[in-house]
Amino acid sequence: MKLRQFLLTVLCSIFILGITSPGFANEKILSRWAKTNHYENDIGSEMWVTATYYASEYVDALVQSEAEKNLWTADETEQYKYQLLKTLNLNAYIPIFVAIDNRGPAMHMAPFSDHITLWVGKKKLQPVDYDKRFNFKLQGKRDGFIYFPRYDEKGKPVLQGVKSIRLAINGNVSPITMGKTIDYIWDVVDDNPEKLYTGKAAARLELDRLIKRLEKLNDQKKELEGKLAEVESELQQVQKRVEELQRQ
Repeated sequence: MKLRQFLLTVLCSIFILGITSPGFANEKILSRWAKTNHYENDIGSEMWVTATYYASEYVDALVQSEAEKNLWTADETEQYKYQLLKTLNLNAYIPIFVAIDNRGPAMHMAPFSDHITLWVGKKKLQPVDYDKRFNFKLQGKRDGFIYFPRYDEKGKPVLQGVKSIRLAINGNVSPITMGKTIDYIWDVVDDNPEKLYTGKAAARLELDRLIKRLEKLNDQKKELEGKLAEVESELQQVQKRVEELQRQ
């Protein structure tokens, strides 16, 4: 009897440790932001569409999860975070990752930007960029990022004061979902991408940004110097002619 109680205690401890471990917590966070819809028709065709909103919580959990699985050092983790943040470009865009597994008739989605919309409150946002492979006929699997603007034309953050967002994909891109809308809703009220920009990865990203800014400023400087040289040349010609006229 005592042995049985001991074994039960050990098993309970293992279970509790498992569900409270960082790895379990990370997986729970990842599954919260990655949403999958499944569709099928009467003749056995099926399709899965997964949309992942890259919230700051999701990005942080993804970095930690990959670091744990690959046994990365702190430097390797920062390198992965740097590459990920560079790809996401959260300072300018709202990135959403879409993965499609189509086991039915071919999908026709070109141009893909006409078939996907991000609703932020009452605002209707279209992609500013996306993986162009979505424009090709699809049977099987395909995935890629879609980028929506993070700021409006006045420079105001589009997510400011917004509680939730909805991604809508036109169901007419596939015979399986014809007449339907493929929807995903996320609660974004607590999302704050700025929290991610800390540590070495953030410093490298800032350095990249400053280098690009320097290149742009140097180009502007060269352009202005060229214009100044033209003005100086014209000034000399005008001054020379003025002196000639004054001597007459």
